[in-house]
Amino acid sequence: MATLELLTPWAEFLLCVALIGMAGFRLSRYGDVIAEKTGLSGSWIGLILLATATSLPELITGTSAVTVAAAPDIAAGDVLGSCVFNLAILVALDFLHRHESVYRRASQGHLLSAGFGIILLGLVAISLILAEREIVPKIGWTGAYSPLLALLYVVAVRAVFRYEREQMAAFTGEVTERYPAISLRRALAGYLAASAIVVGAGIWLPSIGVALAEAMGWHKTFVGTLFIAAATSLPELSVTVAAVRIEAIDMAIANLLGSNLFNVFIIAIDDAVFLPGPLLSHVSPAHALSALSAMVMTGTFIVGLLYRANSRLFRTVGWVSLALLVVYLSNAYVLYLYRD
Repeated sequence: MATLELLTPWAEFLLCVALIGMAGFRLSRYGDVIAEKTGLSGSWIGLILLATATSLPELITGTSAVTVAAAPDIAAGDVLGSCVFNLAILVALDFLHRHESVYRRASQGHLLSAGFGIILLGLVAISLILAEREIVPKIGWTGAYSPLLALLYVVAVRAVFRYEREQMAAFTGEVTERYPAISLRRALAGYLAASAIVVGAGIWLPSIGVALAEAMGWHKTFVGTLFIAAATSLPELSVTVAAVRIEAIDMAIANLLGSNLFNVFIIAIDDAVFLPGPLLSHVSPAHALSALSAMVMTGTFIVGLLYRANSRLFRTVGWVSLALLVVYLSNAYVLYLYRD
């Protein structure tokens, strides 16, 4: 009986992972098609559409966690853990791109989105520290940080789009040639079907996370940051692998950094639907570690992008990727040891 109680949440979690992985790939693909077929890929609205497509699991899981499952730690862990996990995907990107280091190949235009990412994550980390001392100003039932996060996200996406408009316009031509056989109607139907699967899995996932934490005796912060975040980041991973196949390295990196911007914006959305009070005042202060880890990883990426080293350790990845992996594993280990 004890074994069954232990295996059940794991089986449910793996089923959710499979559903999100399968639907997430189609979601990001059909979102790309819709943006192109409607002409939105040439606008910053299209950029938001694509970021939303790959981050829909985090959005649904987060809102479900704070409403249905009443597990704010799962919601915060999912968002911030996804930011850390997305940056760890750069390690896989560097490993799969065998020709040269991705930091040598990538455009320096990514510095803008990386910089905004650090600002947004820093605001979350500061808010978490202040929330622990109960000195976070409120606007209604939400924290004052939420409208600021939303405003900064809009400013960031607008600034990134305007800076990268020419590069995105050049890439749009490639997308047109890759989807000649897919009609807009088919893309819309596929997008809605994939969204329905992601929504269902996202609503289910927080409850599974709570059951998993109880069965294993783990903290919800650890489960949300490591397991739930990895599950909801599968669309970003699939887009990255697909980008390597077509040598679209800048597209993969832009998707990862753009998803991180949207993930932080999700905190403002979760805060708006979490009626008991400011979200960050009801979660563990340990989440600040994930926010700071994501900031360190983003800073490491910036250094690699500027330094442009091409050396590889044991013909696998560069020292920048190794540093990203060390920070990711260290964050997971410290959260595993953490106890309230």
